[in-house]
Amino acid sequence: MENGGSTTTTSTTTITIKGILSLLMESIPEEEEEGGRCAAKRVISLGMGDPTLYSCFRTTQVSLQAVSDSLLSNKFHGYAPTVGLPQTRRAIAEYLSRDLPYKLSQDDVFITSGCTQAIDVALAMLARPRANIILPRPGFPIYELCAKFRHLEVRYVDLLPENGWEIDLDAVESLADENTVALVVINPGNPCGNVYSYHHLMKVAETAKKLGFLVIADEVYGHLAFGSKPFVPMGVFGSIVPVLTLGSLSKRWIVPGWRLGWFVTTDPSGSFKDPKIIERFKKYFDILGGPATFIQAAVPTILEQTDESFFKKTLNSLKNSSDICYEWIKEIPCIDSSQQPEGSMAMMVKLNLSLLEDVSDDIDFCFKLAREESVILLPGTAVGLKNWLRITFAADASSIEEAFKRIKCFYLRHAKTESQLYS
Repeated sequence: MENGGSTTTTSTTTITIKGILSLLMESIPEEEEEGGRCAAKRVISLGMGDPTLYSCFRTTQVSLQAVSDSLLSNKFHGYAPTVGLPQTRRAIAEYLSRDLPYKLSQDDVFITSGCTQAIDVALAMLARPRANIILPRPGFPIYELCAKFRHLEVRYVDLLPENGWEIDLDAVESLADENTVALVVINPGNPCGNVYSYHHLMKVAETAKKLGFLVIADEVYGHLAFGSKPFVPMGVFGSIVPVLTLGSLSKRWIVPGWRLGWFVTTDPSGSFKDPKIIERFKKYFDILGGPATFIQAAVPTILEQTDESFFKKTLNSLKNSSDICYEWIKEIPCIDSSQQPEGSMAMMVKLNLSLLEDVSDDIDFCFKLAREESVILLPGTAVGLKNWLRITFAADASSIEEAFKRIKCFYLRHAKTESQLYS
């Protein structure tokens, strides 16, 4: 992996995550035996970050009842205010304030259709002629796509696998200039499965302050930390540097299809309190379509009444699944992980192509694996890191075990012989 960052205006990814996963699914042959009985292996996908694909990950009864009550009340079938229902904004402000040294108000919160729309809002609000934004690599490719639509120049800073995927802050200093508007920080990490320490996040804030730009904190996996480091919201450092916090119900409550997200100005110093800025936010939200009104109306109950035992169960499941992945990786020589996952729902593993006879790169590996073993992994190229793989571990233990058994079989089938390795 290269050290330092790079400046680029060309795409590092030619396809979206969903796009490449769809192509991988389509590449799996549908074999049939005589008589029409299907002989193909069961497809196991460890490529998509959707925990609802597996029955061990289900949302709470509180969430289901809250949405049902909201829908059946007949009070929430009309349009919501474009910035979101007041009670929803207030509930999210109170929820996020639990972990901050200051209190947010409902005026700091804007409701979005999932975190993806929050990303688009953030970049749209920051776009201006000659502006650039610093993105982590590997990262979430939606940022690059949104930046291109907004004519924002993208500059990449490499994350450091040998240092727990920390941001290379020396590289940030060399990348930034007077036109840099923001640095994106994804914590807990997608796709790396890392969790940043308080100390590292403080250094991020101090670096951003020194260089004169704000921080976009992508915390869609907020609180999904199960290693040695607790989750620390970037907003804790809002008094050092302005922070735009992006999040959603999707991952922590296991409801990605509900599309309930938020865009929050975690900024106690009031940088975003300028009436002109607030008015710009509101006008932009006037052209957006937010989440369904009855989903918004259920949020206060969901946030206030979800029992802590639900969160503990989710974390235990993710920890167990990630441990299984990590142990299996040790058994397959052509893949290697620099560290055990500590959070989120995914991890990055490095592909050693020198051990494989007829695999050219990470994309080739994933397509051949899909065709031969009906296992779906995401090529690292899709998240900005060639010849790595992203493995999603939000799956049941039996599926993970079976997937890695097949990956090992794939390796043995394609492994170079000893004479080939040393010839």
